Amino acid sequence: MKSVRSMAVSLAAVLSLTAGIAGCSGGNSAKDNGAPANAAGKGNSSANAAPGGGYVLGEQPLEFSFYGHYDWYTMPNWGEDLSTKWIKENKKVNVVPISSGGNAKQKLSTMIVSGQLPDVIWTERGADVEQLRQAGALVPFDDYLDQYPNLKKWAGDETLNMLRSEDGKLYQFPNWYTTQPNGNTGYMVSKKIYNELGAPSLETTEDLYHYLLQVKQKYPDVVPLEVGQGAEGIDVLSSAFAENRPYQYSGKSMMAVPNGSELTSVFTDPAFRESLVYANKLVQDRLISQDAFTQTREQVEQKIITGKAAVYAASSPTEFGAIGNSLLEAEDPEAGYIMVWPVRKEGLDKNKIFPGSYNRLGWNVSVITTAAKDPEAIFAFLDWFTGPEGQRIIMWGPEGKYWKGTDEEGAPLFTDAFTTDTKGRDELMNATVNLQWNGNTVYVDNSKMKFESTLPEDKKSWETKWQSEITWKTQYDTTEFVNLAPAGDSQEGIISQSVAEIYEKARAQAVMNAAGEAEVLAILDKADKDAQAVGYADLLAFKTRKWQENLSKLK
Repeated sequence: MKSVRSMAVSLAAVLSLTAGIAGCSGGNSAKDNGAPANAAGKGNSSANAAPGGGYVLGEQPLEFSFYGHYDWYTMPNWGEDLSTKWIKENKKVNVVPISSGGNAKQKLSTMIVSGQLPDVIWTERGADVEQLRQAGALVPFDDYLDQYPNLKKWAGDETLNMLRSEDGKLYQFPNWYTTQPNGNTGYMVSKKIYNELGAPSLETTEDLYHYLLQVKQKYPDVVPLEVGQGAEGIDVLSSAFAENRPYQYSGKSMMAVPNGSELTSVFTDPAFRESLVYANKLVQDRLISQDAFTQTREQVEQKIITGKAAVYAASSPTEFGAIGNSLLEAEDPEAGYIMVWPVRKEGLDKNKIFPGSYNRLGWNVSVITTAAKDPEAIFAFLDWFTGPEGQRIIMWGPEGKYWKGTDEEGAPLFTDAFTTDTKGRDELMNATVNLQWNGNTVYVDNSKMKFESTLPEDKKSWETKWQSEITWKTQYDTTEFVNLAPAGDSQEGIISQSVAEIYEKARAQAVMNAAGEAEVLAILDKADKDAQAVGYADLLAFKTRKWQENLSKLK
């Protein structure tokens, strides 16, 4: 999964829109700008309704426009890969992409002002979606949930209730939602270096420190601890200094730490402060790259795939690790990577250390706008897409080559080609990564794990092995902390931007420039004082209210 760039997108202009906004493309023809659907989300009556009611996918052509609201996102051409070609031919669905042109904020603003919204917008949950909803520009899904049951069945009422807006209606179709742990955050270790150093204990932060010193002495051309782009591995380290505390609490996305029934300052949080003192010591001893805060994603990748890092801590180390492990093992069977159980401060319970987190709502969402001529038809497709058949096809291609038939639980029966033609399989799967808009985590992960359990050890996927043994067991459920971010143009949103700037500057200074523990703590004390001066207390109060609302929904 790609890491999403920050999107402080102001949608103030949308507030002037009415529910009858004109669309840039219609449900069955992306070239026809006919009358938009009404605000109630019914739209024009479906021409493809089954005799018993409901839209039957594949009876008539369905075409709709799709806009991915990210600077980095360019949708692959629909129908050019094997999976979407099958969908286009067998389900008669064509999806017309609308590109952000590398500037998502400007693109969406232009579409809003011109009244030319796409049929579907793929974006982050939260304040921006709510502004579109308040303007009457989104279609609610409530009338469709029982008619098309996949989303309700697989996501569950609790998750759907968390996605509901203040008016009690559901407008967001989640992507990679789940009811079980997932995620890859943790610590990856060079297998060859580890074994050559005698496979020492790597359980505590002290163990890690002494291990990195050994690496520096014996392998001068290797980075002892690689912390990834933006030094995210330093954030991951904060989880080692407290139980039941994923790094997201003190990360830029949250900047708030639960304390009783309130969210409190990250700058005064003991675990965060101790982790930066520790990271500063690693920098002073030159155990972390001196360009940790400025290096590019590509530079990090090169170090991992060429074996130039002894330990790699990141939010998803397996992304580069799987590639690196394959390349390094091909040259030397003793090389490659392993993962270790998350490190912890001495005295803490290893089973209560959670370097990463997951939330049941997943990653991002798709919303259907009132520009869509037939929103029910689009929802019917999305619901099919998130169901077992849709997930099998978009993940592993049409039935025949890599899977044939299903078991009694609907999991695909993978063919020999799935393990023998790994190059072709991976090419097919990579071709559809950016077309997986409403992934069903439980179905995909369970199907994968069920198959992996039947394989001999040397045939198992490297990534799946470590997910099942370590990473999925060490991710913390943070569903209660979703949707805490305020709208970018609100008073709290403006405060949040100011606090984030203070946070980023203080974090980098404390780690890279401080002369020792006293100076690290002084930097954080000043950062807290500066943050309070710009209204941090108001932001924390806002986040606390949102958190308590989430808890009420979950109860």
